[in-house]
Amino acid sequence: MKRVVSVSIGSATRNSSSEIEVLGERIQIERIGTDGDLEKAAALIRELDGKVDAIGIGGMDLYIGWGQHKYVFRDAKKLIAGAKQTPIVDGTGLKDGLEAYLVKYLQEAGIDFSDKKVLVVSMMDRFGLGQALTEVSREIIYGDLMFCLQIPIPLRRVSSLKGLARIVAPVICQLPFKLVYPTGAKQHEITPRFQKYYAWADVIAGDFHFIRKFMPEDLSGKMIITNTVTPENRRELQARKVATLVTTTPNIGGRAYGTNVMEALLVAISGRPAGELTPADYLELLLKIGFKPDIQQLNN
Repeated sequence: MKRVVSVSIGSATRNSSSEIEVLGERIQIERIGTDGDLEKAAALIRELDGKVDAIGIGGMDLYIGWGQHKYVFRDAKKLIAGAKQTPIVDGTGLKDGLEAYLVKYLQEAGIDFSDKKVLVVSMMDRFGLGQALTEVSREIIYGDLMFCLQIPIPLRRVSSLKGLARIVAPVICQLPFKLVYPTGAKQHEITPRFQKYYAWADVIAGDFHFIRKFMPEDLSGKMIITNTVTPENRRELQARKVATLVTTTPNIGGRAYGTNVMEALLVAISGRPAGELTPADYLELLLKIGFKPDIQQLNN
């Protein structure tokens, strides 16, 4: 049996383990959180190196940006330094192809974005998804300044975001990651902010922890497009009257795992080095094994 492990700096309360069959192979998938402890996560990666088929990094991106403009997080470099044998991925290789495909998939399922106002909580984290939504939606806001830096300035043009990224991203990547993204116990906290932008949007898209950390009590009628959610997260969204929940990765064992898990899974079954796989390769593999995005109506 092949084994894929996601080492996350997120909360250990989200830990899980599942076994699935993919293309005739049994694969064990595990998610292990370290409650924001980077040293513990690094030690776990060193321990797993050479013993598992692929490792995913959860709760942390290795870099932000897009195209040739990529900025690597200093903390991420330290975290993955112990991986010498086992392929290690963070989901970035999968995001662009899968999440751009997701928007097309939703349109074919009858969801019309042409009359929708969309809030993308971080374009730099989800460029493929953000770019696809930009092309089809009525109006869009990129929340990178708000959700990453807590600066209450919405961005409405990709060109503005790109220009800002070249100035701000190199600085952000030198900061402790916990200042940019909720880790450990911070993932349990919700502090409502930027309420008018949640209220403005018909669709809220992006990383779930970014969406959750500032979300209001009332999200009546909203569509949430996100990645990793647990049954508890679904109940939270249902209580806030979210109409539709779309997860970009399929439901496995009652939860939608993060893109880092899915990328690690695909690397393991491909038998190829992660660096050789393109977004198109990942998407082709996903379609071959029949994985599809998950659409749930939480409140009708």
